[in-house]
Amino acid sequence: MKVRTSVLFVPLLLVLLWLRPMALNAQEPPYFVTYSHVLEEPGNLEVASQNIGASPKNASAFYGQTIELEYGVTAWYTAEVYFQGQTTLNDSTIFTGWRLENRFRPLRSEHWINPVIYVEYEDISHADKSFLEITGRHVISDQAIANGLLRSDVERSVEGKLILSSNFKGFNVSENFIAEKNVSNEPWEFGYAIGGSHALASHASASNCQFCRQYFAVGGELFGGLGTRYDFGFDSTSIYAGPTVAYNSPRNYTITAGPEFGLNANSAAVLWRLKASYEFPQVRDLFRRSR
Repeated sequence: MKVRTSVLFVPLLLVLLWLRPMALNAQEPPYFVTYSHVLEEPGNLEVASQNIGASPKNASAFYGQTIELEYGVTAWYTAEVYFQGQTTLNDSTIFTGWRLENRFRPLRSEHWINPVIYVEYEDISHADKSFLEITGRHVISDQAIANGLLRSDVERSVEGKLILSSNFKGFNVSENFIAEKNVSNEPWEFGYAIGGSHALASHASASNCQFCRQYFAVGGELFGGLGTRYDFGFDSTSIYAGPTVAYNSPRNYTITAGPEFGLNANSAAVLWRLKASYEFPQVRDLFRRSR
């Protein structure tokens, strides 16, 4: 089953038009796959648990979890490490690997388009079910293979992303182009992610409340694979799109949730996502005091 390129952007466009009257706040946009130009505050450490579940057709239901540790090294450099695992119904629970991520923002001030350079090294088995990105010719039917077989096939690769992010007229729009290369002799694989979001209010409420409008943000994203250097394109790979909603608590924690719907036969019908994170401010000061 094929989906025309123009059709892929319809769900995201509808979300952006719906969000247009709202106003943006300074929080990180509520995306699961797409990156914006927002980096972690220098000295802060964010600990997050990203969870995903699905019941693909002709494959066992699964649940995946990714633990993320994100640290703001400087105002222009954020580093992050991921630890990943999954459990599959009627199969097993396994650790699937780790990733080391680096994001660099070359332009310090805000611009019409804000570029970010992303470089990641990953040591992940083919049993991974995190769906943190899609590259190459990814199809959901591959998830029907037993964990015991998939975990023995480990992929060590370098991944780069060009992140372009814009804030205008009260909302954020971010575009990511992904290029991934296995360190073995395999071709480059490509993918993409596009997101748009808004906060529900731009100004703080006069009342002292925990669930004021300014603490909530809504958005949507679209992502999928783009084949390899030898067969670049949208065909024969997964495509997903869906809405997101986030609650940014004034007590330093954030909860983000949303379904992502498969747009073709190569995708699962729906991926259910939930992310919970907590930010520890100025962690580096603790080490300075201990000296």
